[in-house]
Amino acid sequence: MSTTIFVKEVRDEDFTNYQKPSMFIGFPRCSWKCEKECGMRVCQNSTLAEAKNIEIEVDTLINRYLNNPITKAVVCGGLEPFDSWRNLIDLVSLLRSQTTDDIVIYTGYKEEEIKNQVQYLRTYRNIVIKFGRFIPNQQKHFDETLGVYLASDNQYAKRIS
Repeated sequence: MSTTIFVKEVRDEDFTNYQKPSMFIGFPRCSWKCEKECGMRVCQNSTLAEAKNIEIEVDTLINRYLNNPITKAVVCGGLEPFDSWRNLIDLVSLLRSQTTDDIVIYTGYKEEEIKNQVQYLRTYRNIVIKFGRFIPNQQKHFDETLGVYLASDNQYAKRIS
């Protein structure tokens, strides 16, 4: 029996979130920590939050990814993948059983806030995590690990495995 997860969106080909062509998977939950900290509505994913959840089999996602000759990585993004931990782990573990391609996880959490989850993810190969909340009116900067610009100067990516 296949494992199903809930997502907000799936983009089979994405060229904006990582230096390699990627499948982008938008996760369905968020605690809105960025907005709570700055006291303003700033989330670039606010419209995504209003979209209906999509229930999809992980095997279907993996097959779509593996059968696409363009994509070379999977990006897990907003809303907030770590707020859907079970879905994230189900996807990562089943994806890892099929490929060692990079898995990139965008999070608004600070590294120290999710240290146990990061430690767990280190057991899988080729995991990259982008850490840090969006803070308005910051200078964007180029992140060498991701190969893309990030919106706030407190944000950074790290290859954890």
